Amino acid sequence: MKETNKEKKLIEFSILVDQDVADLVGNALIGLLPDGLVAERIYDGVFPHELDLVTGPVRIFGFFPQEEEGTYRSEIEKILQDLRTKIDLPNPAYSSLENKNWAAAWQERYHPIPLGEKLIVVPSWLENPQPGRIPIFIDPGMAFGSGVHETTQLCLILLEDALSEQPSTEMIDVGCGSGILSIAAAKLGVKQILGVDSEPEAIRVSVENAKKNGVKSSANFASGSVAEILSGKLPLSTASLVVANIIAPILEELFQVGLGELVPVNGRLILSGILQNQMASILNCLEMEGFEVKTRKKEGEWIAVLAEKTPK
Repeated sequence: MKETNKEKKLIEFSILVDQDVADLVGNALIGLLPDGLVAERIYDGVFPHELDLVTGPVRIFGFFPQEEEGTYRSEIEKILQDLRTKIDLPNPAYSSLENKNWAAAWQERYHPIPLGEKLIVVPSWLENPQPGRIPIFIDPGMAFGSGVHETTQLCLILLEDALSEQPSTEMIDVGCGSGILSIAAAKLGVKQILGVDSEPEAIRVSVENAKKNGVKSSANFASGSVAEILSGKLPLSTASLVVANIIAPILEELFQVGLGELVPVNGRLILSGILQNQMASILNCLEMEGFEVKTRKKEGEWIAVLAEKTPK
């Protein structure tokens, strides 16, 4: 996040979307706004014991400077219009936030998140409040994958479990977002990590976050996806551990272009971003590629799986 003490007049952009398309919308917009986006679930009128039953909507929002409102609104509307050729979307809302500190508009929303037995996701402006845990310092306003979303949390928990049970020397992170999974893997002992993403902004943010966490030597990032990895032009073309925290329809597309080929026999694959009604399709993809599901975890409406590639 860009630091500034100057008070600026901001415009808040927000849009309510169905939760199964929130990642699609967010990833389309993530590189546009200067300090990224946040996606938050709406819990209005829900009792505490019903939180896990909430399935939407999701509010996606971010800020941009008022003096450049015309430019930003034009670009946002262009992206949303393109998305409307694929999905139904409501009109966005724009509201003025006067006398708001640029950084404080993000910082007031975030707190450290302990995950699993060892990890804690810490906003970059705070100290680690639990020295016994391994901190992952992330700037939540910079990109999707800040650690606050259930899909990312599930991935981090499964990643810790997988590496505790069987250490890996290399890992591939498909759709790295903020780099949070790659950073966690490096801090959990993985020596060589390749993170890829089709969004240039995600690569920039991942590199910055890796530097911030002192794991630049282990975690490398490059533009691309499965095809670029399989081409052999990147540092890794296969890995004993592969993670992909992406919505299920995209996971299915990635299987069609070779996601399963990134994992050797006896290697493991962690997938997240799956809803219950999408699980059968993902399980079919895994079975077709010779994977056996070892662990399945659920948080709210989201499911993540750890699978192992078995010998034919």
